[in-house]
Amino acid sequence: MDPVGRSVAVLAYPGMSGFETGIVTEVFGLPRPELDVPWYDLRLCAERPGPVPLLGGASLHSPYGLDVLAAAATVIVPGVPDVHGTPSPGLVAALRRAHRAGARLLSICSGAFALAGAGLLDGRRATTHWRYADLLARRYPRVTVDADVLYLDDGDILTSAGSAAGLDLCVHVVRRDHGAVVANAVARRLVIPPHRDGGQAQFIEAPVAVGPDDDRIAGSIAWALAHLAEPLTVARLARQAHMSPRTYLRHFAKATGTSPIRWLVEQRIRASLALLETTDAPIGQIATAVGFDAQVTYRHHFTRAMRTSPSAYRRAFRTGADAPAGGRRVGRPRPAERGQGAGT
Repeated sequence: MDPVGRSVAVLAYPGMSGFETGIVTEVFGLPRPELDVPWYDLRLCAERPGPVPLLGGASLHSPYGLDVLAAAATVIVPGVPDVHGTPSPGLVAALRRAHRAGARLLSICSGAFALAGAGLLDGRRATTHWRYADLLARRYPRVTVDADVLYLDDGDILTSAGSAAGLDLCVHVVRRDHGAVVANAVARRLVIPPHRDGGQAQFIEAPVAVGPDDDRIAGSIAWALAHLAEPLTVARLARQAHMSPRTYLRHFAKATGTSPIRWLVEQRIRASLALLETTDAPIGQIATAVGFDAQVTYRHHFTRAMRTSPSAYRRAFRTGADAPAGGRRVGRPRPAERGQGAGT
């Protein structure tokens, strides 16, 4: 396996869409010398090196096979040709070999079926597109399927929901490897938010009308992000949206899939990451700067969301180790805990 951890291999398979491979190539394959950090070395790998037909009649040609995929430090499966099928023995062997060698494995959308078919999700939590969640749970009962989140980080194995959620996951990986400042820069290049709020529940088909209330919620969210250091309550946010608190709670949940207070906690924790990574400010000062009323409150919420303490996060980042992954909820918390990707 790549000893320095920069190699990334993505599986190209017949019938895949250009968007699926584009997600990975945009984040990991595009050179970014302006960021002044060692960037990734991306390879597109096919089960059989040569032409790989894509949706729409196009094809891509890859000289790399499963041996290159198995030797990479990060292996990404962006989907499978058929969610009712089983991964080939060759692919299963390559995924298992990569995992044994210490590789980090990612799946996007239906790619979770390949990881599950290789037995790598047994006893773990995982996610996939909400349309496939029930099928994944039925076919692989040893996998705990969470259909709500946009992605889950289980350390060495990470899974994401539908294709666009793959952008969230890839930027999360950049954040793990290089910190929040670099990840936010990549997100700006892609013209996407560095972290999206809410889970898959907000995207499941439902007859929800879109009206002026959505604009008022969006306005209150933008205002809150500009005033995180201030005391923020539901009543104050509701006033910004010109709603009663009860009406605001209902419309906020409909728009984001979470509550205002949980959303605020998540935003404040994320705002603190860059301060931990790039400054020597005391923890209490950082807590105040991002809006927590007490250091103990900040430590409690940080530890719950990131599964490490602020001080340990800072030490890990400063020593050059991967910033803590934050456990399975760092990127996309589910509603009970809830609390952003990159073009040229």
